[in-house]
Amino acid sequence: MNMAVIGMVAGMALGFAGYFGGFGAFLLVAALGAIGFVAGRFLEGDLELGDFFRTRGDDRRR
Repeated sequence: MNMAVIGMVAGMALGFAGYFGGFGAFLLVAALGAIGFVAGRFLEGDLELGDFFRTRGDDRRR
């Protein structure tokens, strides 16, 4: 699926949550979407767990 289409669907989901559920539902959907995105990237192998804990100047990564 095209990234633009995925972004549009995510935006529509956030819009519906904000409209029908209020700001709290908007934040919940946004947070769960971010968690799902990170989990998906981790499962695809594009992201390593150590990437969250390294500093910017850490040169141990080769």
